Amino acid sequence: MNRNKDQFKERDVLLLDGGTGRELRARGIALSDNIWSASALVTAPRVVYQIHYDYLEAGSDIITTNTYGVIKYNLILEGMEDRFEELLVLACELAEEARKAYGRREVLIAGSIPPLKGSYRPDLVGEENEIKASYREQVRIMAPYVDLFLCETMSNAREGRAAAQAASESGKPVWVAWTLHEDRSGRLRSGETIAEACNAIEDLPVSGTLVNCCSPESIETAMPALKANGRTRVGGYANTFTPIPEDWVLGEITGKGRSIFIRSDLTPDEYALHARQWILEGANVIGGCCGTCPEHIRKLRQIIDTL
Repeated sequence: MNRNKDQFKERDVLLLDGGTGRELRARGIALSDNIWSASALVTAPRVVYQIHYDYLEAGSDIITTNTYGVIKYNLILEGMEDRFEELLVLACELAEEARKAYGRREVLIAGSIPPLKGSYRPDLVGEENEIKASYREQVRIMAPYVDLFLCETMSNAREGRAAAQAASESGKPVWVAWTLHEDRSGRLRSGETIAEACNAIEDLPVSGTLVNCCSPESIETAMPALKANGRTRVGGYANTFTPIPEDWVLGEITGKGRSIFIRSDLTPDEYALHARQWILEGANVIGGCCGTCPEHIRKLRQIIDTL
């Protein structure tokens, strides 16, 4: 059954799920460069389902649809443009199936709304009206299946606003999550401040503002500003990567002579210590992004349950 609002109490610290793409690869699933984790919807949908279920077992209050890579432009590169709606619906249905099979407590489904022209690349974000039209199409297809929309890994204020405008037209709760610069300044990839990003959506019915897919240290730096400028729900979910180059593109692991690896110091226990600090700084939503796995989420559940 679809829920239409955040049914948790405002004082509750909510736990998101963790990463999908790296987790699919860890389970032996080969992923397309162009459509990334979305390719598993075609080749391994039961594994996508199992990952959702495993995050629920680990303690997630919210699971996120595997739609981050379902982007029409990228599907064109794979000759799969005609499967856009089919894959969006399948991703939502797999999350619904996992929630129903788990069935032990209240769980929400967040519909992932991703960047349209590359993660971490504010220089590639299109004009607001152009990207808003694309987001509206995605929102229209997904709205019947999800409880809230999560506009995630937004690299500048314009991108976040366009996604949030489209998502808010659904009448569902909307959360916006921006990705932060690798210099750990607490600023967006574009160099804009948290305050500037929040101001860009001030007139929209956005109930959650978060930061994601950056280092845990960057989230800690940004949390006071996010708390001061944010909405009912504020928080973060970090990746476990070494710094991501500014010229990074989907499908490549190198840029400017650097490679992206999983950090050895961000074990589930160490990651949980960072997340505990976010809570102390005011976060009431935490979770994991790329490179995190069910064990990271299980540790976060323990942190929340001992508060």
